[in-house]
Amino acid sequence: MTTKPDDHEVDGEDLQSFTVSPQSGVGRLDKILSTLAGEGVSRSRLKVLIEDGQVMLNGKTCDDASAKVVIGDEITLVIPDIIEATPQPENIPLDIVYEDDDMLVINKAAGMVVHPGAGNPHGTLVSALLYHCGDTLSGIGGVRRPGIVHRLDKDTSGLMVVAKNDRAHQGLAVQLSDRSLSRVYHALVWKEPTPMKGVINLPIGRHQTSRIRMSVRSHTMGREAITHYLRQESFRGIASLVTCKLETGRTHQIRVHMQHLGHPLLGDPLYGLPPQEQRSLLNRGGYSEEQRDYVMAFPRQALHAAEISFIHPISGEEMTFDSPVPADFEALYDLLDSQAETA
Repeated sequence: MTTKPDDHEVDGEDLQSFTVSPQSGVGRLDKILSTLAGEGVSRSRLKVLIEDGQVMLNGKTCDDASAKVVIGDEITLVIPDIIEATPQPENIPLDIVYEDDDMLVINKAAGMVVHPGAGNPHGTLVSALLYHCGDTLSGIGGVRRPGIVHRLDKDTSGLMVVAKNDRAHQGLAVQLSDRSLSRVYHALVWKEPTPMKGVINLPIGRHQTSRIRMSVRSHTMGREAITHYLRQESFRGIASLVTCKLETGRTHQIRVHMQHLGHPLLGDPLYGLPPQEQRSLLNRGGYSEEQRDYVMAFPRQALHAAEISFIHPISGEEMTFDSPVPADFEALYDLLDSQAETA
C-alpha cells in the first residue's frame, strides 16, 4: 500500500503535495502539475519525474503524464536534489568555541552555507570543517554533510555542534530527537508580540506554491513544530527583541512561526513585512529617514543562535555554550533602542 508523504524536505529530496482546485483546472497530469508546482520546475522536467515514478495521484504512483486530473485529486511530487560534487576541504577560518576529540561547537557567521547544495558548491561550513578536521568527521550525515548534526540557515548566525565520529553523532542525534538538546535564539521582530510569552505549536511543511518557502500546514501535510517565545524588550511597539527556544528543528521554524503570529523577523527576505508596512511602522515610531533606510536595508533575517546546551555524548558532562550577538545584529538593536529611549 502506498501512503502519501508529508510535504517537507528530507535528505536528498523535496516533497510537495497539492489538492487540485477549480482555480488550477482539470486536464492532463503534467499540465496541471506544471501550474501547481510553479516556475521552479519546467514542464519537461515534470514529465521526466512522472515517468520516473516520482509523482503520486491520490496516493498511488502514476507514471502517465497524460493521466486525467479532476478537481479534488491529491497530487504528491518528489523532486530529488541535483547531485552535487563531493565537497572539498577549503582553508576557511572557523570561530571554534569548543573542541575535543569527539566534537566541536562552532559559532557560524551569517552568510555561510552549512553544506553544499545547488548553487553553493564552495565556501561552506562543511568544506571548512574538512580542512580543519581532515577525515575525522562523522560519516552519518553522508558525503555532503559529514559531522553535521543540525543546521542553521545561511543568513542565521550562531552556535552549532559538530560530531567528529559516529558515536558522538549518534549521541547528539538522540538528544536532538528527544528534545534534551536545548537551543535558544535571539530575534528582532516587527511590532510587539502579545502575550509577552507563549508556545507556538503549529505544523510546518513546504509551501504549496513556492519551493523555497515553508508555511504553517495542516497536521496531515506538515510536521510537528514547537517554538517557545518570550518578548524581552519592546521598542515603542514598532519592533521587539524576543528569545525563542526550539523543541523541534524544522526548516525556517522560527521565521515561519513568528510570521504566522504577525511578527516576522526584521530583514527577512522570504517572510518579512511588505516595505510599505515597514516604512509606516518606522514613521510612526519617529525614526529618521536615515534610520528607516538602515532598518529596511538590513541584509538578513535578524536571528542569532545564542545558546546551546546538551550532554557530552561520550563523557556525559553537561555542557552549555553562549554566543553574543554579532556586530550587525547589535547595531540594529542599538538603533531601535536609541529611538525608543527618547519617547
